[in-house]
Parts: sequence; structure tokens; C-alpha cells
Amino acid sequence: MDGLTFTAAISAAAAISGIVIGWLGHARTARKDAANDAAADADLRTSVNYIRQAVNELRVELRLLRQDYADLVERVARVEESTKSAHRRIDRLEGRE
Repeated sequence: MDGLTFTAAISAAAAISGIVIGWLGHARTARKDAANDAAADADLRTSVNYIRQAVNELRVELRLLRQDYADLVERVARVEESTKSAHRRIDRLEGRE
């Protein structure tokens, strides 16, 4: 019976050491996964911030383009009125009216 007790003790020690080694391996893998997730999250945040800055720059440019367009519309309207007035004067000078 002494050999059977020794075998049982060795088996129990092997089972416990297997559990401890497995748990340590799992903890190590979990830490690596957390580090990888943090790195991926940092990359994603950097990309999102870059996109946000680009969108903000585009918004500013769009506002400027809208203002330029409004100014151009106003100038074209003035040119059309001036042209209309010039044609009336030319018609009067030529005696068409």
C-alpha cells in the first residue's frame, strides 16, 4: 500500500502542477491579447483622429467654396444687369427702339 499512496501523491502533484501551468499559460496569453488589443485600439483611435481632422478641413474648404460661389453669383447678376443696360443704350443709339 505504500507504493499506491506514493503513486497517488505523484498523480495529485502532477494534476495540480498541470492546472497551475495551464492557468499561468492562460494568464500570459490573456496579457498578450490585452496588449495586442490596446495596440490595435491605439491605431484605430489615431486613424479616426486623422479622419476627423481631414473632415474638419474639408468642412472649412466647403464653407469657403460656398462663399466664393455666392460671391460669383452676385457678380454674375451685376454683370447681367450691366449688360442689359448697355444693350438698351446701344439700341437707343442705333435707333432701334
